[in-house]
Amino acid sequence: MALPNQTNLAMGPWKITVYNQENFQGRCWEFTSCCNNIIEYNLENIHSLKVECGVWVGYENSSFNGQQFVLEKGDYPCFEAYMGSHSYSVKRMMSFRPIYSACHKDSRLCVWECENMKGRQWELSGDYPSLQAMGWHSNEIGSMHVKSGAWVCYQYPGYRGYQYIMECNHHGGEYRHYRDFGTHAHTPQIQSIRRIQD
Repeated sequence: MALPNQTNLAMGPWKITVYNQENFQGRCWEFTSCCNNIIEYNLENIHSLKVECGVWVGYENSSFNGQQFVLEKGDYPCFEAYMGSHSYSVKRMMSFRPIYSACHKDSRLCVWECENMKGRQWELSGDYPSLQAMGWHSNEIGSMHVKSGAWVCYQYPGYRGYQYIMECNHHGGEYRHYRDFGTHAHTPQIQSIRRIQD
């Protein structure tokens, strides 16, 4: 099977190198754009990686589906380093892409307690390790609108649990129902939110 030609990819401000073994060992591939399925590169899994430029999001399954992982600049010597603290153990990353709208300086996000932008509303412009501690009296968010930048929402306080990447270039930044948060979103429970830094 012929492998995709990485040299023909347009160079941008994004670069990630993935390895099939921990501690940056084994076979590796360098990417500057989306990867829909690592199987196409004869990789069965990604056990370590280096993010050199830009911010990326990794996915548990191919075609950008399943659990999401924010991958900011730095070295990730093992799966646990980029998986973070999740409520269940995921041991694979099969696809990934750059987050084009990542911005830290001017990020704004509106959240609502009910779907379709109804109910109590709150506008965020900073990082919130605990929404309840900051005045949001619910464990749930029913809908949201990303006005600028990109955000990562977490199931639990302290940036733990399932991650949902929210971007302004997704349907105009509107997420009208919690099922729009991601293919693995089974609950509207969100208890901490932070800006994605580029």
